[in-house]
Amino acid sequence: MKPILVPLAIALSAAFPLSAQERLAPGPDGANVSLKLEIERAIAKGVDYLKSQQDAKTGSWSDPGNPGISALAISSLLGDPNRDPAEGLPTEAEKGYGHLLASIKADGGIYGKGLATYNTALSIMALVQSGKEEHLPVIAKARRLLVNQQQDYDKKGVVDNLFDGGIGYGGSYAHSDLSNTHFALEALYYSQKVLADTAYDESKEFDLDWGAAIEFVSATQNSESSVKRLGSGVGLREEDKGGFVYFPGDTKSEEIELKTDGGTKTALRSYGSMSYAGLLSFIYADMDRDDPRIAAAMDWLQRNYTVEENPGLDAQGLYYYYHTMAKALAITGTKSLTAPDGGKVDWKKELALKLMGGQKPDGSWINEASNRWMENDPVLVTAYSLLALQHVHRQL
Repeated sequence: MKPILVPLAIALSAAFPLSAQERLAPGPDGANVSLKLEIERAIAKGVDYLKSQQDAKTGSWSDPGNPGISALAISSLLGDPNRDPAEGLPTEAEKGYGHLLASIKADGGIYGKGLATYNTALSIMALVQSGKEEHLPVIAKARRLLVNQQQDYDKKGVVDNLFDGGIGYGGSYAHSDLSNTHFALEALYYSQKVLADTAYDESKEFDLDWGAAIEFVSATQNSESSVKRLGSGVGLREEDKGGFVYFPGDTKSEEIELKTDGGTKTALRSYGSMSYAGLLSFIYADMDRDDPRIAAAMDWLQRNYTVEENPGLDAQGLYYYYHTMAKALAITGTKSLTAPDGGKVDWKKELALKLMGGQKPDGSWINEASNRWMENDPVLVTAYSLLALQHVHRQL
């Protein structure tokens, strides 16, 4: 299977939902109409919940010190297929933008008490969706912050360190990881599209080292070459090939003892959310779609497809997984997946039904099985769920 990057207008269509007549028009599969209507109802309930959770004074959601959460909420509101674009931006989104603008730092980043990359990248994506010209200089300065976050540890300009080319949280959490790198690459990719041919486009003079970024992302993908770079004590299991880990050599939660002819080695277990993040990173970096690293990623994702857990991590980061899955498969134009037995998997229907089945009566979602990565925050998890459903809806 060869992923193809869908044009920007489609990928960002969350900001420009269809009219009611277009939404109800039967597609090639008439059975999708009923599912679309169910999804629209679920999204409407989730949007109402998010609106009820906004701080009336600050315009923020959840933790005001992490404006990225508010940015995800704004993107969820703008992606509502029930919204009429002719009516302008929702009042809650406008207030939310006020909070993002109030969070701008002197370095151009958009963050509060830390996690500069995460918060700035998500804020850029929300600002890109606004369509407002006055947001362009803010996006440009925030983009510069993300470029400056790229790591180059030893010989400047030479990718000789496993963490070179990647991006971390920033501050005291500086070392590169795949999650922050993929958020940053996404924001840099789309922000460049809206800044192109404007007075704020400085990409020819100042831009990310995209080649180095690809090298870092490749180092997080389980392959013979990446494992070899980690040294003789690290091995590779067949079932991990093509998948991704959080950072090169990560042994926090993915370490597995591997018995080999040469003795016991450490194997790094690939897992779902980072494998979709890795695929997205390759796409944002405009990697050739015939590159074997993309093929290997798609092969692992198909072999490990499930909506019951985050493969390799059980319930940890489950809704982050749903979000990255929906985004990656939608952006690549993947209509169905091929199961190990050769059967076709309708990922859109399965993911939509799973998400809708977990929605609370008040319209929210929460990860009841794990609080890791803030998934005990119903605002964050509801935003993840809404964005995933919106990607599915646009594919039907």
